[in-house]
Amino acid sequence: MTKENGRSRRIAIIGAGPGGLCMGLRLEAAGFEDFVILEKGEGVGGTWYHNRYPGCAVDLPSFFYSFSFERKYDWSRPYAPQSELLAYLEGIAEKYALIPHCRFEHEVERAVWNEETSSWTLRVAGREAIEADVVISAVGMFNDLVYPSIDGVDAFERDCFHSARWDWNVPLEGKRIGVIGSAASAVQIVPELAKVAERVDLYQRTANWVLPKEDDPYTDEQLAQFRERPELLDAQRDEYFAVVDAGMTFQNEEMMAATSAAGVAALDVVEDPDVREKLRPNHPYGCKRPLVSNLFYPAFNRPNLHLVTEPIDRITKAGVRTEDGTEREIDLLVFATGFSATKYLSALDVTGRDGLHIDEAWDDGASAFLGITTAGFPNLFMLYGPNTNNGSILEMIEYQTAHVLLHVKRLAEEGLAWTDVKPEAQAAYNERVQEAIAGVSVWNHGVNGYYRSKSGRVVTQWPFSMTQFQDMTAKLDPNDYEVG
Repeated sequence: MTKENGRSRRIAIIGAGPGGLCMGLRLEAAGFEDFVILEKGEGVGGTWYHNRYPGCAVDLPSFFYSFSFERKYDWSRPYAPQSELLAYLEGIAEKYALIPHCRFEHEVERAVWNEETSSWTLRVAGREAIEADVVISAVGMFNDLVYPSIDGVDAFERDCFHSARWDWNVPLEGKRIGVIGSAASAVQIVPELAKVAERVDLYQRTANWVLPKEDDPYTDEQLAQFRERPELLDAQRDEYFAVVDAGMTFQNEEMMAATSAAGVAALDVVEDPDVREKLRPNHPYGCKRPLVSNLFYPAFNRPNLHLVTEPIDRITKAGVRTEDGTEREIDLLVFATGFSATKYLSALDVTGRDGLHIDEAWDDGASAFLGITTAGFPNLFMLYGPNTNNGSILEMIEYQTAHVLLHVKRLAEEGLAWTDVKPEAQAAYNERVQEAIAGVSVWNHGVNGYYRSKSGRVVTQWPFSMTQFQDMTAKLDPNDYEVG
């Protein structure tokens, strides 16, 4: 089966974060103008739109958070706050005329493949269904919020919300605040809360590695220099890129030793020896997501910040009770418990060829060829999909969107109705990826985290370099795909 006039095909992109915007820009530049970007929020930005908690900032140097086609040279500091990154992405959408393609408050709930028409039907919450010949999922990893499985979690009668849905209408000054979770978002939130709250209780299940960062704000003179001579910042980026690219598999023993030493040394600022010991990670650096902060450890020298490591028994109407019987009354409860990062496309209800459901296809955990296509789901492509997390997200997204465009062009140029990766190609690729992951000792140390699916398979991490991923996605081998 073929389709004529392929460039007039309807393309639907799910998500208006960095991936969705980059994909839309590539399509438009290549002459594919019949596309729509479906976004559940009220604006562009994705994760950087929804995450607005106190202290929210990037965790790699700022220069990794602009696209190669639109470098930004006036970040206020080496690790930019969320507001600057959101403004950058909004600027991308405006400059490249992507806003007219966006449909805000359009949350896609279900996608179903129609064999007869070789098209997808997208069910959008509270709106008419949308038909598309090609669907590009840009929902990424950070889509489904995770709430802890604690008795009484719904019993709390005071202010309560997830860190990724921060309610700025709730005042923080002088309040007693409980924070459950001690990873990426908590490391940024807690120091800010401790500045204004009467008391902050941080409930920690596992201590994490929190490394220092060079983050002094740029001076006016430095910013002027970057604008006048952008090659200076480009040189910094290239130098750091080489370091990150080489360290992605955590195999460089010298680099690992130096990083671990820096993490241990950072703890010295904590004055209370008991608290300092409770904050010391008992697993090797790299087992879990590495964190960076200059403010987290010093915050524990404040008398109003309390580290609670006793397991939580239950949440009550007015506070949190731990297993030792202590109940701490609070005015605000914050769940800094992250996302169900291993779900990817299965965060939606997706049915492909022959009634194959995404949950059935991924019964052993999410998997995809190049992290982009999954057998049984024709004309469906993923950005920031399974096993593509490592290094710079925006860098990886650029490689992925370029690869998806190769498929879209092929469909158009050859008049194809659909393309679908062959199961054997996907299986061989994922076997290679999992073999490489098995060789990364820190990812196999037995520490539970968002890297693993319920089956125990690591489904998030990319075990090679970004450069290798670029090389692998730069081409499209027709032998790896079925077409119709």
